[in-house]
This record gives sequence, structure tokens and C-alpha cells, in this order.
Amino acid sequence: MALAGLAAAQTNRNSSLTSVLDSQNSSLSLLNGLIQGSSETQRMLNSLSNVTFLAPSNDAVANLIGTGNASSTVLANPGLFEAILLYHILNGTYYASNITNITTFIPTHLTNQSFTNVTGGQVVGAVSNSGNVSFLSALRSESNVERADLNFTGGTIHIIDQVLNIPMNVTDTAVQTNLSASYGAIDRADLGQRIDDLRNITVFAPDNAAFREIASVAGNLSSSVLADILEYHVVQGPIGYSSTLTNSSLTTLNGRDVNITVVNQTVYVNEARVVIPDVLIANGVLHVVDGVLNPNNTQSSNPTNTAPAFSGASSASDVPFTSGVPTATNVATGIQEATSSLETSTSTELAVPMATGAVYMGALFGGAAAIMNGL
Repeated sequence: MALAGLAAAQTNRNSSLTSVLDSQNSSLSLLNGLIQGSSETQRMLNSLSNVTFLAPSNDAVANLIGTGNASSTVLANPGLFEAILLYHILNGTYYASNITNITTFIPTHLTNQSFTNVTGGQVVGAVSNSGNVSFLSALRSESNVERADLNFTGGTIHIIDQVLNIPMNVTDTAVQTNLSASYGAIDRADLGQRIDDLRNITVFAPDNAAFREIASVAGNLSSSVLADILEYHVVQGPIGYSSTLTNSSLTTLNGRDVNITVVNQTVYVNEARVVIPDVLIANGVLHVVDGVLNPNNTQSSNPTNTAPAFSGASSASDVPFTSGVPTATNVATGIQEATSSLETSTSTELAVPMATGAVYMGALFGGAAAIMNGL
């Protein structure tokens, strides 16, 4: 049995990517039908070297077929097929055994600036939990590996149970993660376009409860002061994923430093705790924090400090900046699971709606309905 498995693996290593996909047609017929519809796509895939291809299963594709008006979305986004496909191609060969319980963020072949503004390509998170490998995309959506290590001449293939979702910009992500106060504050300060246009950023976004705690102060802030505070929550430079953040100081957009402290694998930004890490965005990463940072209070830069960042601030029943903010409806389980894993968190405001961008992602596979109907 072991020799047969070895022989099969050796055969696969001498096979093209598309031929290995074809050999798994019982699981990948919908994906294969899409790829076979374009000779250019086939040539591109078979020319790849030192890559990992994440192949959505039939169920993954079928879950998205018929979601929204697929044909009109495809017509409006001619680069969508290519973008989604490229986001499933990881730079480097990563066998299941290479992936650990510490989330690693791996660059992909998606570099088109219409979809991403991350140097080296938009990333996918990879993590193993008790031997079960998952890949994380927008809104911490999990795509679990159903079959691993299907080797071909240019690397390896993993079959996954959900199509990866391309990360959205900061403002759209804030809406879809129920960070309505952060979204509203960004809108009030007229910073949305500036932040969305930046390259390689790390955003520390306060949750709604954090803004409620300073409601008495927040309501009186001018747009310029609010902008200064919000810029103190954004760092541009090497992207700070949770696995790469260390005890250090980082310079923010407003020119002042925040202190990063890691205590027992929990990350603090000044005195605020990261309660949901690593929400991928189009131009970097967003971490949800449980406090609003104050650039004018240097006493609040230590996580052991119990004094409020905004002296004299008091809470209110209403969350500031949330009036008129758009909402989403479907629940993103990746964010929910991140929230439920926080032992000290009691907030229910972090249960996050799944992006209506799932419709956008599903549009790629609208044409696959005809293929499925022919099975």
C-alpha cells in the first residue's frame, strides 16, 4: 500500500496541474469545466512553478451558484474570474505537514491593484488545528482542506470546501464586521478614500463598545480632531499580522507611536487589547481592539494601565457615529468563532455579518450552473 501511494505521488509529480485536477474530476468537475473553457487559463496554470493551488470542491462551487444576479456581476467585473483564480494560487509549495497551529500568511498570485494593494500579492492565512488544515480569507472565512498534497510538476494541490473570498477595502470590511462606529467615524472625518488608497497598512479598529465608553467625548470632536485620532489607529509599512507583531513601537499615520505588547500570545496596542486578530483587507490587515486609542495620552501606552485613555469620558446608551451606517445581514462564522474563543469577552456586538461580497465572489461560478445541470 505504501509503495502504491509512493508510485502515485511520483506519477503526479510528473503530471501537469490540469491533468491532476482532471484525475479528481469526481470532486472537481465544476472547477474543471470552468478551466477547460479557457485555453489561456489552462496554459497559465500548467506554466506555474513552486506554487500551491487551492482547488474549490464541487460543493464549494455549488454553494455559490445562483447567489445573486451572477451574469450581471460578471459583466460588470470582467477581471473577476482571473482575480479569484489567482487568489487560489499560493506562492511556494506548502504541504499539509508544513502548516502549523500558528497562522501563517502566504502571498498569492493576486497582484492586480483593482483588487489588492499589498506588496507581493494579497495573502491567505494558513493554520492547522489538530491536524485539520484551513485557509483564511476575507472576514476570517475558513476554507477547510478536504484532500491534501495532490502533487504535480509545479507544486501541490489541496482540495478545499469553500471558495476563498477576496478581502475588501477597510470601509466595506468595517460595515461587514459590525464595526459601525469605526465606519461612521471614518466617514465623519472624511478619511475613507485616503485609508483605502494606502498600501500595506495595519489598522487597529475599535469595536462599538469601545466607542460607547467615550461617547461623551466622541460627540464633541471636530472633524479634524477625529481624523487625528483615527490616523493614530493606522500604521503604514510592513503589515503587522498577529504572528509577526512583537514588543515594539510603531509609527502611525499621524506621526505618533503606538506601543505593541504581546502577553501570553495576546496583543495589546497601548492599553487596548486585540479581541479579533487578522481580518484581511484589500490593502493589509485589520485587528479589532477593545479601546479607542488617544494620541494625546502617553500614559495609556501600557497594557497594565487602568486609567482611561480619554480622561473624563463617560459612556452612553447609544453608540456614537452609527446613525445611518449601512448594515449587513448574514453571519460570518469566521468572526463569530474568533469572538467565541476570547475567554474574557462578553460583547455580543462582535458577531459579524458575512459580506454581501459573497455574492460578488459567487458570480464567478454562475456559469457553472450549466455544467452542474449536465452531471
